[in-house]
Amino acid sequence: MNNKTPKMIIIRDWENDKQTLGKCTVYIDGKPVFNSLSIERGWHDNKQNVSCIPLGKYKVVFEYSEKFGMKLWEVKNVFGRSEIKFHWGNFWFNYLGCIGLGQKLKDINKDGIQDVTSTKNTIKAFHSALKNYTEIDLEIKECKC
Repeated sequence: MNNKTPKMIIIRDWENDKQTLGKCTVYIDGKPVFNSLSIERGWHDNKQNVSCIPLGKYKVVFEYSEKFGMKLWEVKNVFGRSEIKFHWGNFWFNYLGCIGLGQKLKDINKDGIQDVTSTKNTIKAFHSALKNYTEIDLEIKECKC
């Protein structure tokens, strides 16, 4: 394993009551090694299973998930919350407070809400980019656009 901890930045640039969309970049030694879109639930006062997490800095650890039956990245030390995983799912309602990663925005189910595409392959690429690590420093911030 490497000694330097990778840094992940998610910049949220759009949200409504249902979902929050953004851009995710992972840096190793200051160089970008992974880019994607991010999708989360909308902001609902950090309530478990229905809200995105607050803006801030967190540790993310690669560990086994009983629910998914495999190792996934989990955000740690979110006040009042646990089991916040990075996993696949095209729609905002696939995430119970977790974070999804995908490639493009598209209204897949024709409900008028943008979804994210290629989430399984994007999560695989995310895992591959971080294959030599077990911990990431995460910062979630708002776009200043």
